[in-house]
Amino acid sequence: MMVRAPALVRCARTARVFSGRVFLGWEEHELELVHSGKVRELYADGDDLIMVASDRVSVYDVVLPTPIPGKGQVLTQLSLWWFGQLGDVIPNHVISGTDVPAEWAGRAIRCRRLTMLPVECIARGYLAGLGLASYQQSGTISGVRLPPGLGEGSRLPEPIFTPTTKAAAGHDEPMTYDEVAALVGGSMAAELQRATLEVYRRGADLAATRGIVIADTKLEFGLLPDGTVMLADEVLTPDSSRFWLASEWQPGRPQRSLDKQFLRDWSAGLDWDRRPPGPAIPPDVVAATQARYRELYTRMTGRE
Repeated sequence: MMVRAPALVRCARTARVFSGRVFLGWEEHELELVHSGKVRELYADGDDLIMVASDRVSVYDVVLPTPIPGKGQVLTQLSLWWFGQLGDVIPNHVISGTDVPAEWAGRAIRCRRLTMLPVECIARGYLAGLGLASYQQSGTISGVRLPPGLGEGSRLPEPIFTPTTKAAAGHDEPMTYDEVAALVGGSMAAELQRATLEVYRRGADLAATRGIVIADTKLEFGLLPDGTVMLADEVLTPDSSRFWLASEWQPGRPQRSLDKQFLRDWSAGLDWDRRPPGPAIPPDVVAATQARYRELYTRMTGRE
């Protein structure tokens, strides 16, 4: 996550933007920009945080210069839907999806302040991406040994917990369970593993009823002041997970994705070294990405 020096914006029920600052009518108050990431900004509003999802998109940790219109709203609304579905698995950071400045309506969430844990918690139920590369090299993912003979897209015998570091810059690195325990403590590592796998299982089971395979997902967790573990950031979105159509799933080959993998595959065919600046996205690829994100949202939630 990129961290910027704090800045102030003014927010109220209606808003206009001039030169990067938000100016509003007589009902205005200041919000402090406390973090700016590849896709989201976090603003402090009293004791709360307001998390705003932009239409920016990143590939291989590089923000591309072309936005995907409507993407921030899909990420926010799908996350809110999933937070509602998973509330009995683990509490989450959501206070409200509607009590936000009008300028950010639909793509912002009012959240609790948390101390974020320094681990990216990944659950995998199928072999793809970096997990596939690790398996092909060593037969393991994050120290978890898998049976021989698996191929791209293969379903694993059972979902596995494959955490990584949460790098402030550069790429996240794989971690074993023991390394997580050394970093956050044994009981916390056990809770992160339990919650990650249960969120994945519950999400995958629900998605299956909609004809969707969730191949893997990345989650983030934080702590309230009293030590309560909370699910935070986004959950089971096309930026943080791999989604395939169950009717088209076939192990042994790449799968048609309803997620950001489509953009990764497009960029892989370019003469680009995966360093900034990233390539501009042509209009047809923008439109195809939009269509995949919207298809996933509609299939999962039943909403347009």
